[in-house]
Amino acid sequence: MFNKVLIANRGEIACRIIETCKRLNIKTVSVYSAVDRNARHVSLADENFLIPGSDPTQNYLSGPELIKI
Repeated sequence: MFNKVLIANRGEIACRIIETCKRLNIKTVSVYSAVDRNARHVSLADENFLIPGSDPTQNYLSGPELIKI
């Protein structure tokens, strides 16, 4: 079993994953772009990390940045 999940998504999907993890007592890590800093998935997650970059549609697809986090 694992005890922490990185959610490399945004919006409603990310919120549903976080809520499910909380019910299972699994900690969550959310990533976000500068545009999404006030998004709901950021406030719900246990930990948050900003993904650098100017294009939010590409930030969440940045494999090297996600691996660093």
